[in-house]
Amino acid sequence: MRELVILGTASQVPTRTRNHNGYLLRWDGEGLLFDPGEGTQRQMTYAGVGTSSITRICLTHLHGDHSFGLPGVLSRMVLDGVDHPVHLHYPASGEEAVRALVSLATPGLDLRLSPHGSPGTIADGLEVQPLRHRIEAYGYRLNEPASRSLIPERLAAAGITGPDVGRLQREGHLRGAALEDVSVPRPGQSFAFVMDTAECEGADALADGADLLVAESTFSNDDAGLASQYLHLTAGQAGALAGNGHAGILVLTHFSSRYPDVSVLQEQAAAAAVGTQVVAANDLDRIAFPKRRRLE
Repeated sequence: MRELVILGTASQVPTRTRNHNGYLLRWDGEGLLFDPGEGTQRQMTYAGVGTSSITRICLTHLHGDHSFGLPGVLSRMVLDGVDHPVHLHYPASGEEAVRALVSLATPGLDLRLSPHGSPGTIADGLEVQPLRHRIEAYGYRLNEPASRSLIPERLAAAGITGPDVGRLQREGHLRGAALEDVSVPRPGQSFAFVMDTAECEGADALADGADLLVAESTFSNDDAGLASQYLHLTAGQAGALAGNGHAGILVLTHFSSRYPDVSVLQEQAAAAAVGTQVVAANDLDRIAFPKRRRLE
């Protein structure tokens, strides 16, 4: 299963209808929890997702609305008996704050701290790029490698069945048949997470070709001055990020409490995100990955 569970969509302060940040990406056998703000474990209960699914926690930066829920989530994982390793990724400059938050959690979890201080790959298929915010911040991208889809009719015509199918995949050739002869390219999918930032090259790199892009949309286009002052994106800038990167689906979130109705933000983003589906997230939404793209 691949889906994004929205646990919270508010920015600096929660509202009556929006919790602080929190996003759980269910990716095959892994669960990546991004930016757990205050109240995240309660939102997980409402969403019907257990802490046992979490294998990695990724913090873009150490502002409170993106991290104050960490101790509660970790404590709940201990209470729930999670016994697998959990990797915690975060900017290295936030080491002191992370250790303070972790120290508040109930001990007993196999938590592995994994700070990063430069762009690049930080785990299998997971990379970071620097963002432009008031403190050090990084966005995340999860990439699935490209592969090939086997065509049963071609396998049968080549007389390849049973265990020989796996052997062909491993070796590339078997009894005069090449893997390319009995399969077609299967593009890998990608997920990008761009939170508190102004426009920057790092955000562009993360969004490029992403099947599912989560991007902050703190301010409307009319409040571009505030966005510039606080180093956030407007809805139009988030839409342009997705449109220029040819993203499949753009999920807008991290809304300022000044917008009780975010439909205007969705409209502004959609106007700039030509060719991209735009969704204004609500708490507890579940967003499925789009269908796999076909290679040219």
